[in-house]
Amino acid sequence: MTAAPLARILVVDDEPQIRSALDVNLRARGYAVDLAETGEQGLLLAATHHPDLVLLDLGLPGIDGIEVVQGLRGWTTVPIIILSVRSAESDKVAALDAGADDYVSKPFGMNELLARLRATLRRHQPEPEVPVVRTDAFVVDLVAKRVVCAEREVRLTPIEWAILEHLVRNPGRLVTQRQLLAQVWGPQYTVETNYLRVHLAAIRKKLEPTPSQPRYFVTEPGIGYRFEP
Repeated sequence: MTAAPLARILVVDDEPQIRSALDVNLRARGYAVDLAETGEQGLLLAATHHPDLVLLDLGLPGIDGIEVVQGLRGWTTVPIIILSVRSAESDKVAALDAGADDYVSKPFGMNELLARLRATLRRHQPEPEVPVVRTDAFVVDLVAKRVVCAEREVRLTPIEWAILEHLVRNPGRLVTQRQLLAQVWGPQYTVETNYLRVHLAAIRKKLEPTPSQPRYFVTEPGIGYRFEP
C-alpha cells in the first residue's frame, strides 16, 4: 500500500529548471506536488487541489506573485513561501505584508528551502495555544504576562511586552516591520521603524545572553524580525 503524502505542495514558478528540481526533491521526500508556471494557473490549482503549502515566485508572466498572494488571501490561509530573485527589500516586504509567510532568496539551497518548508508546515498545524514559552535563557508566561530570566522576573514596559508577545506567538515566522508597528501602535503607523529599533534593543538588553549578538530576537535587515526559540 502506498503511504499517504506528507503534504500537498503547490509550486508556482515560470522557470522550468526550478519547477523540475522542486518536483523531484519534494516527491522524493514524500510530498505530493502540483506545478504551475503562471499566477493564473497557480490560483486555479490552489482552488481545485487545496494545497497544504504554496511555493511562489514573485516574478511571473501575467499576474505577478504579489497579486497571487492577494488572490489566495481572499479565501484561504494556506501558508505561502516566496521564492525571490529580486534584490529589492521592498518587493519582499510587499509580499509579506500582502500575507506571505516567509521568503527564500534565489538561488537557494535545497536543504534550506526544505527546512523552511517543514518549519512553516509545523507552524500551521492546529495546536492548542501554548500559554508558556520556554527558552534556555528566559520563560514567557503569556497568561500571567510575566517574563522570568535567571530565576528573576524581568520588568518590561507595556510597549516592550506588546512587541515580545506578538513575536513569541509567531515563533520562527518573519514578522515585517509594518505588521509589528500596526499590531503594537495601530494601523496608522507604517514607517516609524525607529520605534521598533529602540524597543527591540531594550528587549534584547533585558533578555538576550549577548544583546549585541541576538540569539532569540533576530533582525532581517530592512524587512522585520523573527523570534527563534
